[in-house]
Amino acid sequence: MDSIIHSAALALRRARESGTPIERISETHGISGLEAAYAVAAVNTQFRIEQGARVVGKKVGLTSKSVQQQLGVDQPDFGVLFDDMEFLDGHSIQTSQFLQPKAEAEVAFVIGKDLKAGSCSYSEFLSSVAYALPAIEVVDSAIDGWKLTLEDTVADNASCGVYVLGSQPVALGSIDLGQIGMHMQINGTVVSVGSGVACLGHPLRAAYWLAQTMAQRGEVIHAGELILSGALGPMVSVKAGDSVVADLGCLGRVSCSFQ
Repeated sequence: MDSIIHSAALALRRARESGTPIERISETHGISGLEAAYAVAAVNTQFRIEQGARVVGKKVGLTSKSVQQQLGVDQPDFGVLFDDMEFLDGHSIQTSQFLQPKAEAEVAFVIGKDLKAGSCSYSEFLSSVAYALPAIEVVDSAIDGWKLTLEDTVADNASCGVYVLGSQPVALGSIDLGQIGMHMQINGTVVSVGSGVACLGHPLRAAYWLAQTMAQRGEVIHAGELILSGALGPMVSVKAGDSVVADLGCLGRVSCSFQ
């Protein structure tokens, strides 16, 4: 099984290196079940670390029912965020690094103290979150046409691309993240509308799902790490020349452009 895991991981790396999407590895390599899919992702995470990349957080994927419907899956997943994925409000992003990029608006959380492995209560989780930020995640898939199974997106590091963070951190107690509205525009046209409740009922609940999942897997989420809590509405394809602005109401706005 190890050889199959490593072969699938190599196929995903080569797809990204060549800029050419591939068929579902769940079919071409027989990757079946979430543990096998996460094992593929772990191989490529270790490869990135050995190449000098640094883990700076995690992302929750597939939290929005609309995105689940778009991809034909029915539960969340998670992926790893690396330091070279980060962009800040107003930055320009090269589209040449992606295969099939799509943008989605979401809430990011910065962890203020370590969340240890083993178990995690909701109160412990809340006490560890320092603040929230508006974010745009640019997701990208190595699987041709985004025709995914859950195993495919999990193995492909939850379809991570890059992310863009807003500038102003906001204290958790000052706003109701479950009730915030979201409008995302591309080139001045509204292309995606959603709300906090679309993200597993509340963005904090989505981030808590990740905290519990990591604890159960024996992994620590460290102080200073970021959690991207998942899409508040449908993801939308982007291309060179596009300008994206996500307005998350009282949480603020965040923007980026593509070239």
